[in-house]
Amino acid sequence: MKKIVVLVSGQGSNLQALIDACQQGRIAAEIAAVFSNKAQAYGLQRAAAAGIAAHALDPKAYEDRAAFDAALADAIDQYQPSLVVLAGYMRILSPQFVQRYAGRMLNIHPSLLPKYPGLHTHRQAIDNGDGEHGTSVHFVTEQLDGGPVILQAKVPIFPGDEEDEVIERVQAQEHTLYPLVVNWFVEGRLMMREGAAWLDGERLPAQGHAAD
Repeated sequence: MKKIVVLVSGQGSNLQALIDACQQGRIAAEIAAVFSNKAQAYGLQRAAAAGIAAHALDPKAYEDRAAFDAALADAIDQYQPSLVVLAGYMRILSPQFVQRYAGRMLNIHPSLLPKYPGLHTHRQAIDNGDGEHGTSVHFVTEQLDGGPVILQAKVPIFPGDEEDEVIERVQAQEHTLYPLVVNWFVEGRLMMREGAAWLDGERLPAQGHAAD
């Protein structure tokens, strides 16, 4: 069975969705390990509760970002994963790390990319008066939140919405979207080539599969 390694920094709600999907057979792979840059990340507790190896590496113990990422990659490679999944991993990755897992690393970002790369996406969408927001699953490249989009889901923003209401709406979509895309990859249906995402042998458009 193919192996997945997941990187988290916080609560790990998307990690939990992936754990559940693996246990229920909706992802044809196993999560071999979870790594975090924060020892107190609740995602590590979720992993441990599911019997998954959980590791924390302290960035302060390394000389620089490249040294930390090299150590992290060496630790990841001990599990020989087919796929590395970022699930709320809040560190910018070094070019060397990205290149090491090129074409086999996914991220989920809470916006309709290319809108709102980076942080505070929900607040930006509300403050700008957007009528819709959403989430995007994409391949990871050296450009921050700029890799080829695979699949997006949209949610409405209603007048008077608070940020936590929008976050909850987006996360509900993420917990469905991410396991689906991860399974596409492990089943060999999804790949990155020529700077684009391909599904079932067809090049996906800029906004990913089934963009409307």
